[in-house]
Amino acid sequence: MTATLTVPATMREAFLHAAADAVDGDERVALVLADISAAADPVPALAARHPDRVINVGIREQLMVGVGGGLALAGLRPVIHSYAPFAVERPFEQLKLDLGHQDSGAVLVSIGASYDVGGGGRTHEAPEDVALIDTLPGWTVHVPGHPEEADRLVRDAIAAQGRIYVRLSDATNAAPHHGPGLVTIRQGSEGVVVAVGPMLDTVLTAVARSGRDLSVLYTTTPRPFDAAGLRAAVDALAPEHAAAPTVTMVEPYLAGTSARVVAEALADRPHRQVMLGTRREELHRYGTRADHDAAQGLDASGVCERIWSS
Repeated sequence: MTATLTVPATMREAFLHAAADAVDGDERVALVLADISAAADPVPALAARHPDRVINVGIREQLMVGVGGGLALAGLRPVIHSYAPFAVERPFEQLKLDLGHQDSGAVLVSIGASYDVGGGGRTHEAPEDVALIDTLPGWTVHVPGHPEEADRLVRDAIAAQGRIYVRLSDATNAAPHHGPGLVTIRQGSEGVVVAVGPMLDTVLTAVARSGRDLSVLYTTTPRPFDAAGLRAAVDALAPEHAAAPTVTMVEPYLAGTSARVVAEALADRPHRQVMLGTRREELHRYGTRADHDAAQGLDASGVCERIWSS
């Protein structure tokens, strides 16, 4: 009889079960928490089985990263986890020094994305997280758009070396898309739109509404950026558009985060960039994720308007 694989309903569940499997199966893997997810299944039972490698430091996020750095120096593979503002922004100095300066490997996994917890206000929002990580050398960044992708990327990250940031969200696409680098979802002739992680379904709806004949590329790994994949997609456009292409990046975090890598990928040819993401201006409002998407212009209507006008 063939076993049926049960796919977790959320990225957070996928991560926790993948991390538990890794801790159970590899004595080098440790899970470091700062209260967040400490009571979520299957963590309590995992902590009972491995009290020396499931470490909850309490609400001390700088210590959380510092402990992870120490474990890495001792030869372990730490998996460090919290909400994005508490995993990246609050302990940024520890990421820079205890991991980066020491050239230590770790897996940093966040939940909450830019504003999944809209009702929590600005303290629980982190649209700047990927831009901050991008200032530090040697980091790989994964932004899955589906629980199946989250499961695979977390397992691969734990099994790998180096420093890897996995950014999880409550927002998901209808179906997973597996593949390294930029995956072509739709082939067009006029321009290229790159959707990162959970923005894919929104982008596909927006492109369909726009009436534009655009290629849609998808990535769950914006760092390192697939420069060769972007160049290949541009070369596949109609000649009159490939000479000076418009490349639109749609990212679920700070607008312009990937402007540098797109410019580097197309440094030898004229091109136009359209960078969609969250604004730099703070919205002093509460609300749902859908409310924030609409306010940021990251719902299908907002993305369609920018694509159509570009």
